Parts: sequence; structure tokens; C-alpha cells
Amino acid sequence: MNVRFMLPLLALPLLSTAQSDDSEAKLLKKAAKIHEKAFTLDTHADTPMLFSRPDFNVSVENDAIKTRSKVDFPRMRKGGLDAIFWAVYLGQGPRTPEGHATAKAKALEIFDSIDKNLKKYPNDAELALTPEDGLRIGKTGKRAIYIGVENGYPMGQDLGMLQVFFDKGARYMTLCHSSNNDICDSSTDPKGAEYQGLSKLGEQVVTEMNRLGMVVDISHVSDSTFYDVIRLSKAPIVATHSCARALCDVPRNLTDDMLRTLAKNNGVIQLNLLSAYVKTAKPNSAKDAEMKSFLAKWNVKGLPEMMTKLSKEESEKAFAEYTQMQEKYLKDMATVKDAVDHIDHFVKIMGIDHVGIGADFDGGGALADCFDVSQYQNLTTELVRRGYSAKDINKIWSGNFFRVMKAVQKVAENKV
Repeated sequence: MNVRFMLPLLALPLLSTAQSDDSEAKLLKKAAKIHEKAFTLDTHADTPMLFSRPDFNVSVENDAIKTRSKVDFPRMRKGGLDAIFWAVYLGQGPRTPEGHATAKAKALEIFDSIDKNLKKYPNDAELALTPEDGLRIGKTGKRAIYIGVENGYPMGQDLGMLQVFFDKGARYMTLCHSSNNDICDSSTDPKGAEYQGLSKLGEQVVTEMNRLGMVVDISHVSDSTFYDVIRLSKAPIVATHSCARALCDVPRNLTDDMLRTLAKNNGVIQLNLLSAYVKTAKPNSAKDAEMKSFLAKWNVKGLPEMMTKLSKEESEKAFAEYTQMQEKYLKDMATVKDAVDHIDHFVKIMGIDHVGIGADFDGGGALADCFDVSQYQNLTTELVRRGYSAKDINKIWSGNFFRVMKAVQKVAENKV
């Protein structure tokens, strides 16, 4: 055999590897450029829950495992995240006058804690109320902080509290959380439906939110509540942190029919990065046994109940243990590829104009390769890898949600 004819063949694998490396480098460079230019918005984080802890400082870079935090200003900068909605979150408590009064006081304390942190670190971030505010703040190099209320429970039966929340900066409200409240049925209440959708008060809540210009968020609500809201709301609605039920069959996620209906409403669904909502975990006997022991220790059936049933101090300890389990079983967690599968599904069912990102960081959200906000460019890289254009990615990162905010405000101003 003539050896001369062997040489090109021997060189082919090396040449192919070099070309592959070069293509990957170009893709990463393209993704980095798109990510840097895009105005990036995360529509749901529970970071204010950490503000009462003396060891947490949002102005310094925190370790995601040691501090059980996924969001701070340095990591937002590192991950290229321009803006975020911080949730005024309360788990569902007693539906009594005393319970509602306590919840109202706690909600106002959380609003105050956000205000105090923004005033304490004025060079890092600023409160935003409109899409225009966010873009203006972004040009200064500061992070734009929006506020949402997660769970209508603290308003009790007082519609006037919606005005109070709005005046304090809230621009959306998630109608309920893991249990039914006086407004509507939840998707995860173990007792099942109470109203078969919205209550009479809930109908008034949706109407008042439309009047104020506050976005109605249907993450956590039951399917029947979703359809009630769609029929009643004069403005587009959103799911600030949810996934596709077709890809991960849990009641917190939206069915394909719900996705199509949401698109017809001109609303958006914001991708949740909580691993259990992104991908059904494969059986792991050691992990399953540890999780079973963990739930038994805290006498809860799952994360939603953990946030609702436990005291503040117990919840913090339980979340510390849960975060350590997340790190221990990173290989079992959903990945960025799994999450972008949901975006592909959303786009297929709804179109590119109805998709966004709301990670649920500091409330359980985390992927193996997007564990906190510092790794957010990994999402953009995967979107570029799958052929999404810069225009598409800009819509996903903020354009679609900002469109909804503007539409909701127009309804409030009686311009449509």
C-alpha cells in the first residue's frame, strides 16, 4: 500500500476537530455578543425572603450553596442580568381576620425591606415601574429592580390593598400560591377546588388589577382559575414562572390548550428553572430516600407545603438543607438544554412573541448548569445553538414581557 495516500486520511480527524473547536468558539462569541446587547429580565425571584437574615448582603457576591442565595448585584452583573422582579411572597396562612392582618403586616415589611436595600445601595440598583424605567436604568450600569406580589393572601378581602401594593411599586400579583385563598383555587391545594376557579372576590380582584394597570399572574392557579381569568381580564395576562405540562407533567405547569389560549390573549409564559418543573427526575434510590427523610423530618409533603406550613425560622433551616441536597445531586437536576426544550415547545405552540424567563431563583429555581444568575449566559448560548436569532432572543429576554406591561397600562388608561 502506498503510504502517501494514507497521510490525508490520517489528517482528517485532526482537521475535523479543529473545525469543530473553531465553530464552537464562534458560537460562544456570537452568543456573548447577543447576551451583552440584549436587555435581560427575569420576572420572578424570591430574594426578599433573604433580607431578614443578618448574614445576607445583596451588594456582595454570595456563595450559592453556603448562603442559599441565587441572586445578588455582583452575580447579576456577572451573568449579564439587567433587571429582575423581586417577589413580595407570603405562604398561605389562616384565612381569618387575624391571619389576613398578620399577612398584610408581613407583606408591608417585605416592601419596606426592598426599599431599604435599594436606598442602601443606590449605586447598584434602582426601582423600576415601567419598561422605560428599566431601559433607562440599564443605561446607567445599575440593575433595574421591579416588584411583584406572590400570593394575593395578604390583601385579605380588602380591594383597597391592591392600590397600596401598586403605590409601593408592585406591577404584578400572583393570585394565589400553593393553597386556595379567598381569591381563587390553587393548582396544588391538597383539598382540591373550592370555587371551581375564581371566587366572587377574585373576579373583583381581576377587574381592579386591570383598572390599576397591574399585571395578573396566573402561575400557581388551577386550570379552571386560569380560564376564568382569561374570560374576565380586559388586559393580557402572564405566567411569571411556569413550564409546559406536555414536557413535565405537574399541575403547576400549563397544558398546550392553556398555552394556545394564553397566546390568543396576547399574554406570555415565563420559563421557570425549578428542576422538578422542567424535567421529571429519573429514579435515584439514595436521593429518593434522602428526600423522603427530609420531608418526614419537617412533616411536609413537598416544597409548596414547606413554604406554607413552616415558621420563618423553620423554613430557612429547611431550605438550607434542601439547597445542600441540590448540590449533592447536581447530576440528577435538569439542565439548560432541558429548559430550552420548554422554550422550543412554547414557540411551537404559541409563537415567539409569547415566551420569556422567570427562573424562581431563591424560591427553589436552579438547574445543574444554571444554578444562579451568574450563569445566565448559558441560556442565551443554548438559544443561539438552536438557531434563535438576536431578535428572537431579545423578545424572550424582555421584549415580550415589556409588551404585556405596556398593554396592561393602556387598558388602565382606557386607551384600548
